[in-house]
Amino acid sequence: MKGHDNRTPRVPHQPRRTSVYFTDRGIEELEKRRGEEEVTFEWLAEQLRTFVDLNPDFEVPVERLATWLARLDDEDEDE
Repeated sequence: MKGHDNRTPRVPHQPRRTSVYFTDRGIEELEKRRGEEEVTFEWLAEQLRTFVDLNPDFEVPVERLATWLARLDDEDEDE
């Protein structure tokens, strides 16, 4: 990744919303239980690999999420 630093990637501001989708519950639980923790992308990648090993049906969605996260800064590089 060119010029990588430890800043949080810029993501368009999304207004806080109430749970609409079923997945929001899991995201909210993650935020509540682990929101104060800091993790590396290396750790996250290992957790995603383990999750896919245990839940192969989720390989495509996890790959899409990982690719999306990896490319968050792509728009900034064009400026």
